[in-house]
Amino acid sequence: MATFVDRVKLHVVAGSGGHGAASIRREKFKPLAGPDGANGGRGGDVILEVDASTTTLLPYHHKPHQKASSGDFGKGDLRHGGRGEDLVLPVPDGTVITTEDGTVLADMTGIGTRFIAARGGSGGLGNAALASRHRKAPGFALLGEPGQERTLILELKSVADVALVGYPSAGKSSLIAAMSAARPKIADYPFTTLVPNLGVVEAGEYRYTVADVPGLIPGASQGKGLGLDFLRHIERCHVIVHVLDTAALESDRDPLSDLETIESELSEYAAGLDEPGEGRVPLMDRPTVVVLNKTDVPDGADMADMVRERLAERDVPVLDVSAVSHKGLRELSFVLGELVEKARASLPEPSSAPIVITPDAVDETDFRVVTEQFEGATAWRVVGDKPERWVRQTDFTNDEAVGYLADRLARLGVEQELYSAGAVAGSTVLIGPDDDAVVFDWEPTMMGGAELLGRRGTDKRLEDHHRPTREEKREQQRARTDARLGRLAAMEEERRAGHWADPAVDEDSSS
Repeated sequence: MATFVDRVKLHVVAGSGGHGAASIRREKFKPLAGPDGANGGRGGDVILEVDASTTTLLPYHHKPHQKASSGDFGKGDLRHGGRGEDLVLPVPDGTVITTEDGTVLADMTGIGTRFIAARGGSGGLGNAALASRHRKAPGFALLGEPGQERTLILELKSVADVALVGYPSAGKSSLIAAMSAARPKIADYPFTTLVPNLGVVEAGEYRYTVADVPGLIPGASQGKGLGLDFLRHIERCHVIVHVLDTAALESDRDPLSDLETIESELSEYAAGLDEPGEGRVPLMDRPTVVVLNKTDVPDGADMADMVRERLAERDVPVLDVSAVSHKGLRELSFVLGELVEKARASLPEPSSAPIVITPDAVDETDFRVVTEQFEGATAWRVVGDKPERWVRQTDFTNDEAVGYLADRLARLGVEQELYSAGAVAGSTVLIGPDDDAVVFDWEPTMMGGAELLGRRGTDKRLEDHHRPTREEKREQQRARTDARLGRLAAMEEERRAGHWADPAVDEDSSS
């Protein structure tokens, strides 16, 4: 059973937001006291956090699907829904997070470093939040948004100061076991080490970590053997130690050819890496130490004497050691400690990343309308964050909620844009990307004077909320007074002209 995993595919789903509530407050003597539906709670985030006690990605190899909890629904009496609990997933120091296409999202180094892998959905608004002067008692609420869903690739790159590289059975595991408290598996056959081993070395005032990278063979940079799986573990090291087997049993091998082969594989692997980070030296330019191992064996000592002069031409430290008899290990530990200390001193001071604020472009539109073929006919698709979010928040079983959506789309200018794109009444309109779009048979509201209507349930032609000024009121009063005086003058003129009958005379004549 595997105990170490350094690459996994992780599917994360954030929590969905809770739905808003549509409720009406009821009190004594006030059966309809106004809306009191509260908002739904926000869904929980999925967060990756560097944890000191985590050294492998094995838990996510067994459980690749992780989901955060959703927010609670809103309730009446303005009781807002609770927020969903965040799901914090511990990862080892040195984990690199990428998308499936290889785009790097985060490089997790440093205990406590966090990365939000998936954001929770927003909670829906209750009808209390939707109430306004024109819409005093909404009979609907907005739905909560679904949480973000992503597929990520997690790769572990060991954070070690020194990397031991070499052919299988070169004695790397024995060397790290002799220099530190690490106890890797050791045997007399190739590829004994199947996972990188880390050990802490203390030499005087020096303290550093050493990584034992599984054995490399020709073609490792193209995926042969175990090299391609574990070469990533040397990317962060400060010093590279070539462990050469001076007592190899194969007749076609010698320390010089082994060194050239491993350097060639490292060079090919380094060529495929991105540019080194700030203050990080390119892989092939980092300090190198050559270790001639197994010199306690007579054949090994003779081979070391034969190649030492050739190796000295490389102008790198060359040391004779033996992991069994501990020959030369003290000197090696101090040499590595000095090189690591120099490399650490050359690194820039750690600083927090600047906060970058990217405002939206002034001329950036909230949506766009594209024409495409849908089920053999021409359709118009509305693509944009706002329309797509509004559609997700709409309860299509509630006619008032659908009307509210239509009003929002009309105010945003979607209808005008559809007209400009050539859509007519009855055209197929899709809102949203790909197969998750909502399909409508478009019924424009901008027909037959409907463009004069205001919010749903109101009519600008019947409602005039203009408040006249004091001067306008005086002018209206003067106009009414002048009209009244004019009517009285006309009646007086008609009376003098005899156009009016005297009631007393009419009654006498009738008798």
